[in-house]
Amino acid sequence: MDNNLIVSLKNIVVDFDGQTVLTGLSLDIHDKEFVTFLGPSGCGKTTTLRVIGGFIEPKSGNVFFDGKDITRLPPYKRHVNTVFQKYALFPHLNVFENVAFGLRLQKMDEKELRKRVLEMLELVGLKGFERRNTLTLSGGQQQRVAIARALVNHPRVLLLDEPLGALDLKLRKEMQIELKRIQQSLDITFIYVTHDQEEALTMSDTVVVMNKGAIQQIGSPQDIYNEPENAFVADFIGESNIIDGIMQRDFYVEFAGQEFVCVDKGFERNEIVEVIVRPEDIQIVPPIQGQITGIVENVIFKGVHFEMHVKAANTEWIIQSTQAAPVGEMIGMRIGPDEIHIMHRTEES
Repeated sequence: MDNNLIVSLKNIVVDFDGQTVLTGLSLDIHDKEFVTFLGPSGCGKTTTLRVIGGFIEPKSGNVFFDGKDITRLPPYKRHVNTVFQKYALFPHLNVFENVAFGLRLQKMDEKELRKRVLEMLELVGLKGFERRNTLTLSGGQQQRVAIARALVNHPRVLLLDEPLGALDLKLRKEMQIELKRIQQSLDITFIYVTHDQEEALTMSDTVVVMNKGAIQQIGSPQDIYNEPENAFVADFIGESNIIDGIMQRDFYVEFAGQEFVCVDKGFERNEIVEVIVRPEDIQIVPPIQGQITGIVENVIFKGVHFEMHVKAANTEWIIQSTQAAPVGEMIGMRIGPDEIHIMHRTEES
């Protein structure tokens, strides 16, 4: 067995009221990794997290921790702690006592307890807040208390269920960087749940993209973004133009009425495929230089770039560029071989 494996799920099936939520899910998570489960609401990511935490017992399948089967082990006996979206802090206890709560249950020596709590408060940026009432803290500060309370017991794995959901955008971005820093400084495994693509790409070593109770793709943020394995992943991670095409032969695909050179091979001759092109990968050129020409239908300023909706070859294209063409203008579009990703058509598409 891989010595670096910390959590292993094997063929996990979970049903709620006869509805299958996880359909035989298998997954390996390595020690000291920041792993994010990403997917739309109802895809099974929180259920998977709760199976790891011991809050849900699967209908079938096994959960292994360090090679030992812990499927029937209750949450408090697992080397795992959880930070929920609702922080569930104790309002009658100050910050220090909230963080110390788990250690008091273990009847830890007072001197060691105090040292551990103060270290943890310093780590999460709350030094000097020990005596504060948790009700007087901001959302971001409360979140840090919840994280300190979960980490003070020195779990091997921290589970985080959309913990930044209640924070405003600026604070969310700060906390993303903060959580990554905490994970790296403690050298423990973080398993994180979100439906926010940017959050997943920003923080993770590994992203697990889920849909309808099944894993669609596992990979680094760069892999998931640049090499999506199917149209669902391409569409869910960032924006994509997804167009029907015909794979004429290896390295040649036809779409939008034109033949393009691509880098894909191994498809059937003349197989009907899905062609995926990222909006930022389309170059705007004069119409005469374009492989495709189209009319700009609208332009939206997004801060870093302009987003243009262009009608070309009976398809609505999205193009992102730092230069905007005016509405109503005809433009040329160029797409390089590396910018074209070919997918097999699936039932869903």
